[in-house]
Amino acid sequence: MTTTIYRADTVFTGRAGNPLAEAVAVRDGRVLAVGSADEVAAAAGAEASIVDLGNVFVAPGFVESHTHMLMLGQAVEKVQLRDCESVAEIQSRLRAARDANPEARQILGISWRFEALAGADPTAAMLDEAVVDVPVVLDANDLHSAWVNSAALDAIGITDETPDPIGGEIRRDAQGKATGFLLETAAMQHAWPYIEESATEADRDRYLQNAFRAYIETGVTTATEMALNEADLAAFERMLDRDGRLPFAMTAHVILQPSGAPGTDRAQVERAAEWRDRLAARCEGQDSAGTLRIAGVKFILDGVIDACTAAMRAPYANGSNAEPIWPREDAIAAAVAADSLGLQLAIHAIGDAASELALELVEACERENGPRADRRPRIEHLESVTSETIHNMARLGITASMQPVHCDPAIMDNWLAMLGDERAERGFPWHEFRNAGVHMALGTDAPTAPHEAPHNLFIAMTARSVLERDRRAYAPERVFTPADALEAMTYGGAWATRAEEEVGALVPGALANFVVLDANPLADAPEALLDTKVRLTVVEGEVRHSAGDGV
Repeated sequence: MTTTIYRADTVFTGRAGNPLAEAVAVRDGRVLAVGSADEVAAAAGAEASIVDLGNVFVAPGFVESHTHMLMLGQAVEKVQLRDCESVAEIQSRLRAARDANPEARQILGISWRFEALAGADPTAAMLDEAVVDVPVVLDANDLHSAWVNSAALDAIGITDETPDPIGGEIRRDAQGKATGFLLETAAMQHAWPYIEESATEADRDRYLQNAFRAYIETGVTTATEMALNEADLAAFERMLDRDGRLPFAMTAHVILQPSGAPGTDRAQVERAAEWRDRLAARCEGQDSAGTLRIAGVKFILDGVIDACTAAMRAPYANGSNAEPIWPREDAIAAAVAADSLGLQLAIHAIGDAASELALELVEACERENGPRADRRPRIEHLESVTSETIHNMARLGITASMQPVHCDPAIMDNWLAMLGDERAERGFPWHEFRNAGVHMALGTDAPTAPHEAPHNLFIAMTARSVLERDRRAYAPERVFTPADALEAMTYGGAWATRAEEEVGALVPGALANFVVLDANPLADAPEALLDTKVRLTVVEGEVRHSAGDGV
């Protein structure tokens, strides 16, 4: 077996309190040794080959703790709208896309922001001014609503009589006519299936390849899919059938949709367990490298603050509020059922009322199913959360899975305006979670936000903007130290999915996943991360990405 030693000026092993190293030895896809250059050389033996990386920074490969792989892979092919500042600019991009693709059967866009509408609701009429002859479906930046034109309303089959689904809304005008704005489960149950049905298997396979490639280029070497559905699972399994493995090992949470019928909710949970067992049987006896493991299920308890659909304890600035998407008793019953089958809970909760309900789900599991050391429930996002909830999360061993890129100051104007009071000043309280001893995992939730790991790290360290670099920082007292941020983006994400023995740290026996940066987050000014080059991404001992001047 060939052994390779990688030497560098700085090697971060994944834990903030551990000493830095100088070298890593890799054998058969796993870490053989890590430490000083002399220690690693002694462990590797005289026959080991040596790669001197020089003045670079080496860290465990980034762990993307929250992503939507096929959505990300499709998003790179959609009309990009995140930087549009007006409806006119959105319309211009859609016209250009239509002109460039006269044979297209539909126009898909992503990442429009409420700020571009200057306080108005999005309507089909606005989009009809740009494209009227084919369906247009635009996902919001947060993926919690969809904006469609009149042709899309017809294609999707939404009429004035179509009822609102549980936890969602088909926005209507004073005459009861659908306006083209689909919120929460209305987008998930109408717009998303329409897009999914129009994609071929070849399309989905390409989207998945796109996502893996995009992540590897930014130094990500494992990820957690946070809304696995049947079509997504089929794409992963086709890749496993074709290649025998995935480009990197992944975990996944199966998305659950509130049905209003306890039997149907239970059936969704049982299906998730069946998928988990099927994948486990498929990989039985194999190394964990390149596998897909279903860790648990995903509940979406509420929406987002930008659209005033996150469930809050007190009303928004406009006087409105939102109920949780899942009825309380239905959510508790489904959570207890999932927990009884060994499925980990991942719970989307952005508003402070939703995070309180998330705690109820976890407490019900402990009460009904008894204590269990490996339960490791997690709450996703936690943008507006009370101090009491944070301390209860520490008590219950709940991971806080958060996304620094969601509070890039360039996209927060509408977020701040919707709250309009002291809650706007204490959002994303990373420091309170750290002080309370809550486990933390940092990801991006791509494609709701840019997926580049160094940029996510920059915001975690500075609370400043990547998109508009001269913007004032948002609540800089919340920021992570560089080492703590790195740990939360590596070991923290691995711990959250019970994978810390395999990924997230450079320790003997772990998969040899690491990233090489030309900026040192521990020593350089944070701005160096904005333009840093990912020199190498190594997955299971193999160089999967090189900037051209690497090994």
